Amino acid sequence: MSAVNAIIWIIAIVAIGIAAWALMERERTRKLKRQFGPEYDRAIQHERSTRRAAAVLAERQKRVETYPIRHLTREECDRFGARWKAVQERFVDDPHDAVAHADVLIPEAMRACGYPMTDFEQRAEDLSVNHPGVVQDYRAAHGIAMRDAQGAASTEDLRKAMQCYRALLEHVLDTRVLQHR
Repeated sequence: MSAVNAIIWIIAIVAIGIAAWALMERERTRKLKRQFGPEYDRAIQHERSTRRAAAVLAERQKRVETYPIRHLTREECDRFGARWKAVQERFVDDPHDAVAHADVLIPEAMRACGYPMTDFEQRAEDLSVNHPGVVQDYRAAHGIAMRDAQGAASTEDLRKAMQCYRALLEHVLDTRVLQHR
């Protein structure tokens, strides 16, 4: 085999390797986007690197896999549902108090499911592993609750927070019972 042929073979093998690596990276990205939804884009924006974002999300997933996450019993779901109903009814007379109570009820439901209670950001990150569709709702609702605590949220903001909290609670409780109460 001549030196030219050897060089051509080496270039071809390297090109095939690069193409295979690119395909694997694209598939990994597609899998992460499917699994984490908008949280994937948020991680990339925060980490400023797809590779670092993928590592952060994989680490998050491994961390959550160690938690004793479970489905709540029907009685526990009913209890949280009744508490939610009381919070929702409170909204008419005191929307500020209702949102504050909803902001407390969500972590309590998460704790009952087996999520550890850490700071808000880690709770949101942990939630993104199993409930990627509602973690943005959680961030939005909690942000409104924090603004409301400073007197900077409108009644419309508070209404939106309650909608987000309801969607989140339904996912955490894995039930639609809240809509029928």
